[in-house]
Amino acid sequence: MHLSVRYQADQPRNPKYEEDIIYVTKHNKWVLNSIGMWPAVLEGIGKFVPKIVIGLSNFVSFFSVVQCVLYIILEEKDPLLRLRLLGLACYSSTNLMKYWALILRKPNIEYCIEQIQTDWKQVEFPRNRLLMLKYGKIGRDLTIYSAAFMYTALVCYVTIMQYAMGMSLKENNRTIRVLVYPTYSGFFDAQKSPVYEIVYVLQCMCTFVFNSVTVGCCALAALFATHACGQLDVVISQLNDLADGKFAKKNSNPSTRLIEIVEHHIKILKFSAMIESVLQEVCFFEFVGSTFVICLLEYYCITDWQQNNKIGLATYSMLLVSLTFNMFLLCYIGNLLLEKSTNIGISCYMIDWYRLPVKTVQDLMLIIAMSSSPVKISAGRMFLLSLPTFGNILKTSFAYLNFIRNTLM
Repeated sequence: MHLSVRYQADQPRNPKYEEDIIYVTKHNKWVLNSIGMWPAVLEGIGKFVPKIVIGLSNFVSFFSVVQCVLYIILEEKDPLLRLRLLGLACYSSTNLMKYWALILRKPNIEYCIEQIQTDWKQVEFPRNRLLMLKYGKIGRDLTIYSAAFMYTALVCYVTIMQYAMGMSLKENNRTIRVLVYPTYSGFFDAQKSPVYEIVYVLQCMCTFVFNSVTVGCCALAALFATHACGQLDVVISQLNDLADGKFAKKNSNPSTRLIEIVEHHIKILKFSAMIESVLQEVCFFEFVGSTFVICLLEYYCITDWQQNNKIGLATYSMLLVSLTFNMFLLCYIGNLLLEKSTNIGISCYMIDWYRLPVKTVQDLMLIIAMSSSPVKISAGRMFLLSLPTFGNILKTSFAYLNFIRNTLM
């Protein structure tokens, strides 16, 4: 009999769970597979594919970042050109650290994804499924927007802007072919064929990896946070139905329904704590790096405007919009999760509690007490992801911009 009960518990209650999981996670899977962060589903030799992708991504990323930093420090003498390259070096270094943070947290990422799949299997009532789909669509759309902005900016930077700079620049009567990242000549001559072609391909791969890391971080945050919001909405709907029990199991009393609600709420809080552990380092690097890079991009846009460099202005403006949107996305979903977790306590006040048994009313105080400490996502346990924080980031970037303008212009 014990095995029979366990078998029934493992059985999916949602007949459309496979379609729902694909709908919610499809775009996240595409992006995260490209950097080896999605849980492997292949068997045999195929299970080593994510490790190979991670190894190759780290190689091309480290190769390009080291070359760029050495060139800025040891070869480039013009301070204005150094400032131009500083934004690229900062963006690349930040994304490399974010990638390492994702690799470190990969077991937790896999746990969260498995938990999402389990929740979709176990959703029982059509009303709850619609609530989950509502927030699943929000996370899906945010992922699509982030990917569209970042990959469009990637294509513009790697192709249009590079060719607009000129494929042949004269330096001491020598033809210099442009690369995505500057290279340090102390290791090899990147202008010779086939070295140039190899280095160019590796740098394009590196740029794709860094953009995928940026999109992947936002996609993970959107997927996890919106799923938690959907689950919290389910809890709120259960609270609203606590007195009537129309959408509960048959012959269940208010005390039993409240126990199920509390268990569900605790499960969401544990899942939210795991989200915090997955995203805290990534969000910290994103906040610090993006604040500085946004400031530099604003400076590049101003100088290109003054120099009437339309292609450079368009490319840097697109990069600026992309990074700003990603920061807004992280702050928006953090704020959304904060508000939704706070609403559970408000819902306890708003239900028809006077129709409940006295003992059940007293037990509602537990949920109200738990809601007094709402779910939060922080960046390194230092900055809270919220819309006011996004405003502070923009203010800080403008303050840096004024400092650079007063110093150099």
